[in-house]
Amino acid sequence: MSNLTVGLLSALLSTNQPQAVSNLVQDQTGISVPIADPEEQELRNLMIGDDAAMDEINSWISTNQIPRTDTNALVAFNHKINERLDGVKDGYNHFLRNHPQNAHGYLAYGSFLADIGDEEGARTQYENSKQIDPKNPAVWNQMANIDGESGGLTNAFAEYTEALRLDPSEPVYYRNFATTVYLFRKDAREYYHITEQQVFDKSLDLYQQAMKLAPDDLVLATDYAESYYGIKPLRLNDALVAWTNCLNICKDDTERQGVLVHMARVKILAGSFDEAQAHLDSITNPEFAELKRRLTRMLNEHKNPSTNTLEETSAPTNTPPITAPVPALPADTNPSLPAAAAKLQLAPPALREQKPQ
Repeated sequence: MSNLTVGLLSALLSTNQPQAVSNLVQDQTGISVPIADPEEQELRNLMIGDDAAMDEINSWISTNQIPRTDTNALVAFNHKINERLDGVKDGYNHFLRNHPQNAHGYLAYGSFLADIGDEEGARTQYENSKQIDPKNPAVWNQMANIDGESGGLTNAFAEYTEALRLDPSEPVYYRNFATTVYLFRKDAREYYHITEQQVFDKSLDLYQQAMKLAPDDLVLATDYAESYYGIKPLRLNDALVAWTNCLNICKDDTERQGVLVHMARVKILAGSFDEAQAHLDSITNPEFAELKRRLTRMLNEHKNPSTNTLEETSAPTNTPPITAPVPALPADTNPSLPAAAAKLQLAPPALREQKPQ
């Protein structure tokens, strides 16, 4: 997986309880394999150790204070991270030598390799898993994620379709498919022989199907609502409905104010200036202060077009996520870090990478 942050992965995957792992996997993949024998228990323990390693490495990176000029210390830090990752690899390799027909084991190992940026290694393990169990929808989803991000869009579209054929009740597959269609519109136009507006319609429909299956998932609803920013001309009414839905499923005031930032922006573009101002007035969280300032300027420019140039670029094109992930290490912060720690930033919206269980 390209540019995936260890910090983000820890936030998505970190746990220290077997049941928590099972719940997470069930939530994100819809696949649950009970601990029925020692082999499955061993694999589950490996996955817990995998998550713990990623969490630990993220902690090291987030607290790292080594100066960039201290070459020896950076080399030692690099070695420390690689040793930790090698321990996880050794565990998976040992397990798969002893259990060469365990499809879930290959899939879990592939997910780990994708997490640390080894896409070719991940692809190999996914292929191994698929050969053993081609009816597992998770492996088709994982293959699609890899192919989509490496440029194999024709394969990715077909693989997401197969994942959904095998399990049409899993929202993660719809979401990943929707994201890929949206991001790679030219490829989608050519593959499906449709117009760009029809590509948008297809992506939005896939998001909507995911939301029907996960109606309380605010991050998913936000991804869907943000999609409207890229559609020209902007579908104002649909965008307002989407952000209103986000507002209705917020669980706390921080989430609510994050959504109101977007609501204010769309209301400005719709010409509903009083409502936009009311939204801005209700935003008091310091986290959104700069965005509020920029939107206030945008509102004033739209209200006074004779003295200001009306450009939508006055508004923020990427507002902060409503639920903040663990901060990412910038890609050039420390060029001496290994690929697992330095291939870091993930452009939103993110594809969901899951470990099977």
